[in-house]
Amino acid sequence: PHQFIELLPFANHLLPLPSLQAVGSDGVRISMESALTARDRVGVQDFVLLENHTSEAAFIENLRKRFKENLIYTYIGSVLVSVNPYKDLEIYTKNHMERYRGVNFYEVSPHVYAVSDNSYRSMRTEHKDQCILISGESGAGKTEASKKILQYYAVTCPASDQVETVKDRLLQSNPVLEAFGNAKTLRNDNSSRFGKYMDIQFDFKGAPVGGHILNYLLEKSRVVHQNHGERNFHIFYQLIEGGEEDLLRRLGLERNPQQYQYLVKVGDTRASLYGWVWNGTRQKSCNRGNCPKVSSINDRSDWKVVRKALSVIGFSEDEVEELLNIIASVLHLGNIQYGGEDSGNAYITTDTQIKYLARLKSPLNLEQASSARDALSKAVYGRTFTWLVNKINVSLTYKNASVIGLLDIYGFEVFQHNSFEQFCINYCNEKLQQLFIELTLKSEQDEYEAEGITWEPVQYFNNKIICDLVEEKFKGIISILDEECLRPGDASDITFLEKLENTVGGHAHLTTHKLADGKTRKVMGREEFRLLHYAGEVNYNVNGFLDKNNDLLFRNLKEVMCMSDNKILTQCFDRAELKDSKRPETAATQFKTSLAKLMEILMSKEPSYVRCIKPNDAKQAGRFDDVLIRHQVKYLGLMENLRVRRAGFAYRRHYETFLQRYKSLCPETWPSWQGKLADGVSTLVKHLGYKPEEYKLGRSKIFIRFPKTLFATEDALETRKHSLGERVTYHMVLVDGCHLLSLRTVAWWRGILACRRAQRKRQAANTIRRFIKGFIYRHNERCPENEYFLDYVRYSFLMKLRRNLPKSVLDKSWPTAPTALIEASEQLRKLYMQNMVWGYCKRINPEWKHQLEQKMVASEIFKNKKDNYPQSVPKLFMGTRLNGEEINPKVLQSLGSEKMKYAVPVTKYDRKGYKARPRQLLLTSNCAVIVEEAKLKQRIDYAALKGISVSSLSDGVFVLHVPTEDKKQKGDVVLQSDHIIETLTKVAICADKANSININQGSITFTMGQGKEGIIDFTSGSELLVAKAKNGHLSVTAPRLNSR
Repeated sequence: PHQFIELLPFANHLLPLPSLQAVGSDGVRISMESALTARDRVGVQDFVLLENHTSEAAFIENLRKRFKENLIYTYIGSVLVSVNPYKDLEIYTKNHMERYRGVNFYEVSPHVYAVSDNSYRSMRTEHKDQCILISGESGAGKTEASKKILQYYAVTCPASDQVETVKDRLLQSNPVLEAFGNAKTLRNDNSSRFGKYMDIQFDFKGAPVGGHILNYLLEKSRVVHQNHGERNFHIFYQLIEGGEEDLLRRLGLERNPQQYQYLVKVGDTRASLYGWVWNGTRQKSCNRGNCPKVSSINDRSDWKVVRKALSVIGFSEDEVEELLNIIASVLHLGNIQYGGEDSGNAYITTDTQIKYLARLKSPLNLEQASSARDALSKAVYGRTFTWLVNKINVSLTYKNASVIGLLDIYGFEVFQHNSFEQFCINYCNEKLQQLFIELTLKSEQDEYEAEGITWEPVQYFNNKIICDLVEEKFKGIISILDEECLRPGDASDITFLEKLENTVGGHAHLTTHKLADGKTRKVMGREEFRLLHYAGEVNYNVNGFLDKNNDLLFRNLKEVMCMSDNKILTQCFDRAELKDSKRPETAATQFKTSLAKLMEILMSKEPSYVRCIKPNDAKQAGRFDDVLIRHQVKYLGLMENLRVRRAGFAYRRHYETFLQRYKSLCPETWPSWQGKLADGVSTLVKHLGYKPEEYKLGRSKIFIRFPKTLFATEDALETRKHSLGERVTYHMVLVDGCHLLSLRTVAWWRGILACRRAQRKRQAANTIRRFIKGFIYRHNERCPENEYFLDYVRYSFLMKLRRNLPKSVLDKSWPTAPTALIEASEQLRKLYMQNMVWGYCKRINPEWKHQLEQKMVASEIFKNKKDNYPQSVPKLFMGTRLNGEEINPKVLQSLGSEKMKYAVPVTKYDRKGYKARPRQLLLTSNCAVIVEEAKLKQRIDYAALKGISVSSLSDGVFVLHVPTEDKKQKGDVVLQSDHIIETLTKVAICADKANSININQGSITFTMGQGKEGIIDFTSGSELLVAKAKNGHLSVTAPRLNSR
């Protein structure tokens, strides 16, 4: 990086002074604009400044340039893209942390510390919780990025003895979670096998005082099988390699990983989360898939770190002993072998393990016994991991704190063979992508509106359609999978696939081998379905979907665990679970629920993003694999993010920053501008010849649309610096001749400046003194001691109120007023709301007013009572559902002078046999008329209408009750309408019978004539069905659309 000088006017001469801009890797501060001079060699620091921003090749080439210069960080606006260097870089020292501390985000070169500091300062100044979302595939550096962020806060935040303890616990939670949740995979020697969200809690001083961790989708299958070249979780090897002899003896373990089946056997490749490498090369399995020794891992050293970390977090020796007992028991479980009896039942053949385990007695065959053993091992390890996370949370608990969240989550995955795990992971990434685009657009729109720049809507792919395909109730893939898991009969992975084809086979983003065209069938297996994700197509093999989703454990095994003497296990396996007859939620539903809660957490916070990229599969420093990186750029959605960010203006800076940098390019702004900053910037850009379409001036920032405009300005500045440098040389000669005069002038000027500084300090001290005194007397009546403070409080509240006034009549938010202004605040709120309501009402046209009146009547009748009411709310009520051509002229002639107010097609059910017949229901001013083609079948005067009955379900069946003594009426009328809410609202308004509509649950009794009664039974079901039941009743089955 180059070091630049800034030329400042002094005593009619130009003196070169070192510039204090951003920090480069060599310790010199260089701003983002300064780095543009070397863009041909090191690329641009922000992808937004790429001239050809739609080109994926240009994107990757910019990454390559920076990677070759050890510049691993690049921005996309406020998003940080990080490329794993696979080597130590001297950019994480304490000095680097201090250089990024408190510096504006765009005044420094890209770094994970810049993102960390920006989130911290936003939390402190804006008083809003923050979160940093870290994503990328295994080996891209997600875990290391989260460590760097934690270390930054540990070093730069305020500290005390108590805070130091919490800092230590936060930092030490990492090696513990890595030991129990990380493992060596084909891609990464320290791969996180679970998703992690950690809240770091800060007190009012900005010091870290606590934390909380949520974990997602631990890869439990790794406990019982791994692929060739992979390992089980680190803790097993650390315990065997690093455990003391006495400890191993107590646990019944040998210092040899080869002795334990769970550490050496090769599992079914399909069941493993990373059974295949991304480029389609299948890993060959062998009879011994173990990999106990890894050159990059020192298990013995890591064991010492983990033991120390457990102690720092607050684990007692007894708790550590019991925790390690569980880990050892899992290894012993794996060594249990079974033989088969003549009866087909299995028995244990490895007696040496029995003394370490309780006997498992169950009439299972050989395959079932092995599966039960593995299921128990996975359940024990999985629940113990959850207990471990909860234990860490207890040690970090702190209430009423500001929060910065860290989300370290798996990235989008596409392998040669994708199973249930990839389905869950990619569903998670779909939700995160949806959230990411929404929040990015919202952030852009908020900035434009704050600056008074017209916001132009951005076209982008909304992946809500894919999220709905996966998670929608009743029709989504997860619901279909759960239904297959829970239904009786011979449910299998293939029946799940068939049901998928029957239910959502017509969806544009899903296909199967059966539904695909000939070309697609060649690359799809018969047991696969394909989803078109936001990042591309993925084929999922359904084998194992039902078993993994069920994730069941035999009841007798749970009973054994509940009887354990191990206190941790008794907490993991609660006896109340045995009494609960309710079937436990499936794995997919649990993941869907936890993901929904995560989305709520992230939506409540201000997000920042770190996108991690792995440069090669060989973990070699300096190697840049174009194909692999293109794959990750696609699946991280980076090009879509760049496109959204570049939809408006590529570059924006505060007036002061822009003017300070480029003022030397215009005679009117050089050497200093005395007027308003906006006027100075306007003068500067006009002199530079900016065209109107190239820029916009906001309230405090300049927005430049095209990078080439900025590049031309920066190149002009470079040329200007050379000419100014020559002038500096000339003027320095003159300075030598006036050296003595200059010294005296400097001394005099310094004295003047010192006096001014002293005066400002006195004024500042008096202001602080008056403020503190006013705070002490704030509860007294207004007096000289508190008037300054009370005026400040009043002014601050009014300014805050001005910035946060409600935007609509539905917005009930209002800033909390100080005690002295509560009454005034309430009066202002009432006046403001009255004014807003008055303005809103004034703008309503008669048609919309009539629509709202009808909607109010519908709300009073059906809200929280009728299941399909919420679906009717956004739909406008029609004036009529039948036009004049659809109603027979004879019917209109029969009505005479009666004006028809509403007409709708209905289905009438006969009183005998309940046969369905098409009819028309016409509403006039005085009566309701039921019409069959040209005949008026029945006329019901509103005065004679006794009431209307309707069910609480989503069906459209309703009953018009008429007097039995009226000989003109044959009995109550049973009708069905496709627009039930609209129809009954119209009837209620025309007949003035809003209070006569009864919403029933279960059944409706109606009069059939001649003193007989009929019954309509209503039940919930998967689809709408109206038919006569065997008991003679009319049976109506309707789907449940909303839970109440």
